[in-house]
Amino acid sequence: MQTSTVTFTRERTIRFSDCDPAGIVFYPQYFVMFNGLVEDWFTEGLNISYQQMIMTRQIGLPMVHLEASFRAISKMGDKVLLQLKVEKLGGKSMRLLMQCVSAVDGQLRMEAKQTLVTTSLVTHQAIDIPDDFRAAITGLGFADSAQ
Repeated sequence: MQTSTVTFTRERTIRFSDCDPAGIVFYPQYFVMFNGLVEDWFTEGLNISYQQMIMTRQIGLPMVHLEASFRAISKMGDKVLLQLKVEKLGGKSMRLLMQCVSAVDGQLRMEAKQTLVTTSLVTHQAIDIPDDFRAAITGLGFADSAQ
């Protein structure tokens, strides 16, 4: 399996709204953070407006598979790095490796592998990954496995 050599990274502060009453990240909040990371990756990393993808182009990107491992807690006020790499690029789907690591010491807090499928928001059926998406992803050093 080939993983992209490029990692898209964003720093984030763990907020009160991310945490449970014990002051640690309530685990579903990681998926909210990762969804925001995917949006930022499209808009800033791939130069493809996520908003236009959804609203104008009517292309969805639902998650169809998810694996997660929780390694260490994150607490309110912690500075973390959210990281995204492409693990596999198929014809209609892509598998992403997403990690949350401490911005201070690099400790892995949580990681997830998720498979996203490109869909038509009109028909709600899977569609081929658009050429501009594929070109942007392969331009980041990832070999195209769908061709």
